[in-house]
Amino acid sequence: MSLVLRNLQKVIPIRRVPLRAKIEALRHVLGVRQFDLGIICVDNERIQRLNSTYRRKNVPTDVLSFPFHENLKAGKIPQPDFQEDYNLGDIFLGVEYIFQQCQEGNEDYYSVLTVTAAHGLCHLLGYRHDTEAEWQEMYQKEKHILDELNKLTGTNLQPLTKNHF
Repeated sequence: MSLVLRNLQKVIPIRRVPLRAKIEALRHVLGVRQFDLGIICVDNERIQRLNSTYRRKNVPTDVLSFPFHENLKAGKIPQPDFQEDYNLGDIFLGVEYIFQQCQEGNEDYYSVLTVTAAHGLCHLLGYRHDTEAEWQEMYQKEKHILDELNKLTGTNLQPLTKNHF
């Protein structure tokens, strides 16, 4: 199915082709290429507004995920009954926030963008990190899919949530 990649900001340049290729590879690794997926790149103002509205946190953030299939058990692939339900949901990437964090941490922006998208995909598949046990499960899934992506692309990406707890 389709991957829609929208850039709704003008603050940070986005190279769509390599980002799309990495996200398509992640979808392949996760076995969810048959599902529609929206990736929306936004600035600090828009991600802060979304974060405030949906999470009651009035600060910018790196990623917000809005799953189409709510209450999905972590790691379960949705089993839709209808063609129009083959949708994972939408991931909003706070690219301005991510870029600023990369500058502070001297990290590669496009690598972090890919890892952040992987994190968002895990959220769409029911993974959470509200407790240490949930974080452990999500971290292991992120590590696994990034290891597989690394094999496919020759990269060395690691989960961002390594020291979360």
